[in-house]
Amino acid sequence: MPLSFSSHHPRPPAPAALRRWRRQAAWLMREFAASERDVSIVLVDDAAIAAINEQYRHKTGPTNVLSFAASDGEAFPCQPADELGEIIISLDTAAREAKELGHSLDARMFWLLAHGFLHLLGWDHENSDVEAEAMRAKERELIAQFANNGRYFMPQLAINVDHIATIRQARGGQEPDPVTAAALCELAGAMGIVVHLREDRRHIQERDLRLLRQTVKSKLNLEMGATKEIIAIALEVGPDMVTLVPEKRRELTTEGGLDVVHGKMKLAAVVAQLQDNNIPVSLFIDPEEAQIEAAREIGATFVELHTGKYADTKGQERQHHLAQLEAAAALASRLGLLVNAGHGLDYRNTAAVAAIPEIGELSIGHAIIGRAVFVGLEKAVREMLSIVETAG
Repeated sequence: MPLSFSSHHPRPPAPAALRRWRRQAAWLMREFAASERDVSIVLVDDAAIAAINEQYRHKTGPTNVLSFAASDGEAFPCQPADELGEIIISLDTAAREAKELGHSLDARMFWLLAHGFLHLLGWDHENSDVEAEAMRAKERELIAQFANNGRYFMPQLAINVDHIATIRQARGGQEPDPVTAAALCELAGAMGIVVHLREDRRHIQERDLRLLRQTVKSKLNLEMGATKEIIAIALEVGPDMVTLVPEKRRELTTEGGLDVVHGKMKLAAVVAQLQDNNIPVSLFIDPEEAQIEAAREIGATFVELHTGKYADTKGQERQHHLAQLEAAAALASRLGLLVNAGHGLDYRNTAAVAAIPEIGELSIGHAIIGRAVFVGLEKAVREMLSIVETAG
């Protein structure tokens, strides 16, 4: 992966903190147009950074941050062209400085990351007072930019309201109404509404879709199979985007991702038809290199990475599937695809996926609707939104 972020500190920071700092680093890489470069960020203690400081800079004692640019031929001979370098940060010094300055540790970490990246890119405050002031000005600019819009690089939360319709259809009445539910989700902070119009109409009905098109204020994402009937409805209604999913009549919920590799010809035609009518298309796929490359080849705008295997496993197996998601998100982003993710995410497993820097949106439904039975829909949405924002 282009961004490697690890802690070698004897007292590892909380996973949520690591996720926040990793997302800060990913935001900086985007700002510097360096997302495709390889960067290693390592968190250490004062003793470790003091030893490195002595070995490479011939200076005694710990410091806050050290940068080693790959372009420095002496330090990194024979490095590949896409290697940007390494940033080493002392968490001990960062914590002391944050306390002395009256800043949060997150704020101090952002400054240290920005400072480290600027050094990798050739800025050097030690060359002259003029360069030092220019570097300080750039750091202030980056801090202001991140404060103003850094939150928009956190993944947004889109709520699937299908299961509100499932409850309604169980009795064949009019309540609960997924249109009302969608409005409550948006009021609670959701940035998108997702519905799946299936051929068998087991939950969402055409009436729901048409009313949602009129009432959704954020973004309406229509999940659908690539069938002639549903394509015609999508073209007529005009959702903000379409996510093509595999669909089997006997399944309880979507099982696995689209096989784009073996369905290229048909899917390419559907993608072109929808996008020619100004409807961006996402493909719901397994986190596999071949599927991602095929999605790019047929012209999709987004991919939604299927998180089901990650959600359904535990322990080392779950970590393996998380690593697959991280690698897939990074590859898709490098190929120019926008990246979403979803399926099986709940209040316990969402944070790690939300922390993947390339993921722009999480689609979650069942867990939130289930939680809403006990705490109410707005609170259930806000609780999930807090998890996503904290992870970012």
